[in-house]
Amino acid sequence: MTQSTSIQEDQTNAHERRASGEFVRGVSGFRNTLGGPDFPPRSGRYHLFVALNCPWCHRVTLARNVLGLQDSITLDVAFPNRTGDDDPVGPNLWEFAPERIATLTGKPLAECTHETATGHGFRLAKQIYLAEGSSEQSVPILYDKVSHRIVSNESAEIIRMLDRHATELGSTISQEQRPRLYPQDATLRDEIEALNTLIYGAINNGAYKAGFSSDQSVYASAFEAYFQALETLNTRLADNRPFLLGDAFSEADLRLFPTLYRHDPVYYLRMKLNGARILDYPHLWRWLCRIYGLTGVAESNSLDHCRQGYFGRSWNRSIPLGPLMPMPYPKAYQHPELAL
Repeated sequence: MTQSTSIQEDQTNAHERRASGEFVRGVSGFRNTLGGPDFPPRSGRYHLFVALNCPWCHRVTLARNVLGLQDSITLDVAFPNRTGDDDPVGPNLWEFAPERIATLTGKPLAECTHETATGHGFRLAKQIYLAEGSSEQSVPILYDKVSHRIVSNESAEIIRMLDRHATELGSTISQEQRPRLYPQDATLRDEIEALNTLIYGAINNGAYKAGFSSDQSVYASAFEAYFQALETLNTRLADNRPFLLGDAFSEADLRLFPTLYRHDPVYYLRMKLNGARILDYPHLWRWLCRIYGLTGVAESNSLDHCRQGYFGRSWNRSIPLGPLMPMPYPKAYQHPELAL
């Protein structure tokens, strides 16, 4: 089945491409949907497993918050660094370990939790998959606490399901006040899909192509596409529209935000995306600050988790403390006037 390139990367010759030094994102294996007899949308029935440093998880926590689902969809948060070589199960696994000490802060991270949804108190996300006979180990996971089954681990599809079924899932925001991330209007949907394709390919996944590919030409191509896309979006916002589609916050805004939120304090260094800061794009900066100011957005993530997660697994595991100018992040996101 052909999948949208705004949801997953083309897997053609993926093994050979990885061997040549290109970062190629894998495909999520659990693609069930809410709404049928197996997974009816019900308040209190579903749970999310996430890691706050992960931008794909950030999409999902953003959707949960802006749709008013914090009280009806429960949440567990993994530690931002995965297991090491000394772990008895193995390295590079997401771990629910609220007692782990973050090297950035010298203490545990308050947002981290134990695993609370399966009834088994699993330590590793991998164990949630193994219970269903799967070898996958990624987050986010949308989990059904009644049937004890994974619904989906594809973030793009999870956010759309949450949007479609927000009322039945127990949103505390009225339909009149709640954003519709993927509206019924066909023209708006076409516009969102076009934006999603640009944002996913050049920015969301493009940041990883730049940061984690070991081939210089792949990096250079991703670097160029990333900043061209930022320039395109900055120009789009030059007419002072509040959101990418105009007056309404949409799925396109939600999918762009996690990468731009990380750019100045993390990706500029870690992903070698040092062509410019978001602060250097005045319209994008003011858009970023506007999104950050929406109800529930600031609480949907943590830059401490992002810094710990990205730099804590780099070659020497030391974590940069900046940027401090023009002011520390995320405080800077409360100041749209910083962009000239």
